[in-house]
Amino acid sequence: MAVPGQQRAAPGHRRVAPALAPAPERVPLRRLMRAAAVACGVQFGWALQLSLLTPYVQELGIAHAWASLVWLCGPLSGLLVQPLAGHMSDRCRSGFGRRRPFIAAGAVTIALAVILIGYSADIGDILGDPRGPVHRPRAVVVFVIGFWLLDVGNNATQGPCRALLADLSGKDHRRTRIANAYFSLFMALGNILGFATGSYSGWFTILPFTLTSACSVNCANLKSAFILDIVLLALTTYISISSVQEIPLSDMGAEHSAEEVQQEAFLWELIGSFRYLTPPIWIVLIVVALTWVGWFPFLLFDTDWMGREIYKGKPNEGHAYHLGVRMGSLGLMLNSVVLGVTSVILERLCRKWGAGLVWGISGILMSFCFGAMLIISYVAETTEYPSSGIPPIGIIVAAVIVFAVLGAPLAITYSIPYAMISTRTEPLRLGQGLAMGILNLAIVVPQVIVSLGSGPWDQLFGGGNSPAFAVAAVAAFCSGLMAIIALPRSSITRARTHK
Repeated sequence: MAVPGQQRAAPGHRRVAPALAPAPERVPLRRLMRAAAVACGVQFGWALQLSLLTPYVQELGIAHAWASLVWLCGPLSGLLVQPLAGHMSDRCRSGFGRRRPFIAAGAVTIALAVILIGYSADIGDILGDPRGPVHRPRAVVVFVIGFWLLDVGNNATQGPCRALLADLSGKDHRRTRIANAYFSLFMALGNILGFATGSYSGWFTILPFTLTSACSVNCANLKSAFILDIVLLALTTYISISSVQEIPLSDMGAEHSAEEVQQEAFLWELIGSFRYLTPPIWIVLIVVALTWVGWFPFLLFDTDWMGREIYKGKPNEGHAYHLGVRMGSLGLMLNSVVLGVTSVILERLCRKWGAGLVWGISGILMSFCFGAMLIISYVAETTEYPSSGIPPIGIIVAAVIVFAVLGAPLAITYSIPYAMISTRTEPLRLGQGLAMGILNLAIVVPQVIVSLGSGPWDQLFGGGNSPAFAVAAVAAFCSGLMAIIALPRSSITRARTHK
């Protein structure tokens, strides 16, 4: 039956008279928390990816101006993989459930990917790469393949996991926000562990077999960190997929089965579904896109900025750059602590101020932080460092504080948009997997733009990271302003009254 106010059904679905089915069992919050646990294992690897892989690919011989292109594979895979995984999980008839097969398959893909990344230098050496601080093309190819698979696995896991949380929350908007807050909390925990692992420089002494003739100390530390990632990912995946027993689609009754009938190919359905989106959904998608234009330069170049602009080092010259990378990882670990604390209090903030206002304030705070990074970069550039090459303590502290403060808006970015899009697309009957896919498009398209443009844009102004951060500051400010104006508190209040 069509929802009141909707003249047409969502694309790809036939209208049918709903069959009466028993109300789904209310899932306890503790089981919602366990179902979100896989986010910790996935985010552990993502933290290593964020903090260590941009510096590492430069060690393999990719110039800084083109390092962002390596990240292009992530948004491109997300453009297809997460919507496809969500769409297929909406229709999956496995006896194991709809979402859990994709979560398990994504975790296996991530494990394979991090093995390829960690052993890329060794594989390149076997294939004939030269040794030392020179361009190693075969290692780069293996690295990029692993990088691509890593993003495929991340998207194939996180999309269905969020859809699973939405399934378990039912139509309770408050529980949907709580479930997404749990997801953000586990992401924060994974970030803390991952960034702490990346900031430690002695893993090669604990796992000495990782140090080889083709794999230096920095490479061995990276390899060791990814081995730990596989262990944590296996544990958290088991906790998540064993925490709930999904009802197979074939047992859900006539209403659910009929809603899953396909009339169109997936990509056409995804694109066609945009015609049915209401103005409030478009506003959410636009704010998400602007937010990610702000976030992605930071996620690409955070530790590289610390190594280059703050410590004035270069990837293959001396130790200053790697000291900066490890300090950046420490700052990102503190960022994750703030992210976790914010996730815990986020529901209370949304009840008090409204989700739109909270989201808008986070965008303004992001903008101020990126502006502060530009100021710190200028101060570092104009300051004479002592002979040791270590930056003055004030510059280091200021940079680390900015990294830490950015954890608050990051927690909001990982939570509120997902809850908003879930509740606002519910009347369209798209399915939670396809709804997450639509939101994912608003995330990955800006990432594609930033990946293509940030390196050449930075090179145009001298090769540093500041130009990209200037664009990020403007985009974040615009997203925050739009969220405050166009997502008022009253709309959130009305949504809660119709639970």
